[in-house]
Amino acid sequence: MKKIIKPSVISIALSLVLAHQANAANNWAEARNDAMGGTGVASARYGSGVLINPALLAKANPEDDITVILPSVQAQITDPDNLRDEIDEINDRIDYYDDIVDSLGPEDLLNIGTRFRQFQGAAGELADKLEYLDGKSARASAAAGVAVSIPNDVLSVAFVTKAYAHARISSDVDPNDITYLRNIQNNDLFAGGEILDAVINGGDAITDNLRSSAFGRAAIVTDYGVAVAKKFDIGGVPVSLGVTPKLQQTWLYNYSASIYNYDSSDLRNSRYRKDDTGFNVDAGIAADLSENWSVGLSGQNLMSRDLDTKEVNGFKDTYQIRPLVTAGVSWQNDLVTLSADGDLTPTKHFKSEDDSQYVGVGGEIRPLSWLALRAGYRADVKDNDADVVTAGVGFAPFEKVRVDLAGMVGEDETWGAGAQLSLTF
Repeated sequence: MKKIIKPSVISIALSLVLAHQANAANNWAEARNDAMGGTGVASARYGSGVLINPALLAKANPEDDITVILPSVQAQITDPDNLRDEIDEINDRIDYYDDIVDSLGPEDLLNIGTRFRQFQGAAGELADKLEYLDGKSARASAAAGVAVSIPNDVLSVAFVTKAYAHARISSDVDPNDITYLRNIQNNDLFAGGEILDAVINGGDAITDNLRSSAFGRAAIVTDYGVAVAKKFDIGGVPVSLGVTPKLQQTWLYNYSASIYNYDSSDLRNSRYRKDDTGFNVDAGIAADLSENWSVGLSGQNLMSRDLDTKEVNGFKDTYQIRPLVTAGVSWQNDLVTLSADGDLTPTKHFKSEDDSQYVGVGGEIRPLSWLALRAGYRADVKDNDADVVTAGVGFAPFEKVRVDLAGMVGEDETWGAGAQLSLTF
């Protein structure tokens, strides 16, 4: 019997992303605004705003130059059931159980001694772990973006690549496995019969009776677009409009296997992958209502797409790309920025998963010209994803270089981090 390998969801998401040269609760990564509760529709800077709301591209100041983001990255994992440690525990139990089964011999049929009781005890411990593991899941997301923003009074332009990955591991414990293991644990006659079967047919005669399974699903969506934005004056109010037509590539992974020989690295195997290429578009609007107040509205993936995974062991899923419309407001002066965003539409993933819909608030204070401190809070109003507290710091030691760092921690064993490097020419 193969040894189970710990299915680390975050490693799957990140390795899948990095394997495709791209890399969240959001469909974007922007470390400054990730630290401010995942907001940014109205508050992001022009150089990175194209990752969130293309209209912000037109809000460059006269002194602003070409800005390059290379890159902005973010990753988050949620493990409410402490699945990582539990998989380690069940791994130990499976190894021990397997070793006991392999050591059984004819003499154990005639002598209910140490190895016989070890066999029963190992079966009971494995049953305990399976009972706890039943229905448990963990999930991870990652996102990244690269952008080159070129401000212009006539028409601002940006070249942008952004991507996001979503992965989920879940277990499906067959109740017959637990019944079988409990019978070994509690019934000497039944346990002796299984030992006899193992002696005659080999140790696999016992382990082959176990049918529990684990599932891994992952999606990577990568966009390649050219954004354009322009500022207008409408009744004395500066209003910016932006649009990003984009080529959209999607990789879907659907992997299922026995929980006893599940190997998370197999999730990346092309046997379980299905690719798709299509077209989509982002759009946005932003307005400066006064010297301090700004509002914005962004729409990402305005063209709906349903993409089926490969069918594996009789199971397939559908990944849903749906319009994500988010409204935002910000207030700022020379020292402070405050922001709030709210999704007007839900975030969808695979059809087998529940939707989420996020709201966030955050702030930034700039005590020094080269230093910014940030904090925020993001919540899922549908209560299907973890609420998180966010924080971060930004450094601008040179006028042409910015480094932004973000971190997040929340309920259900949720944690994440992000980073961004910006260069201005």
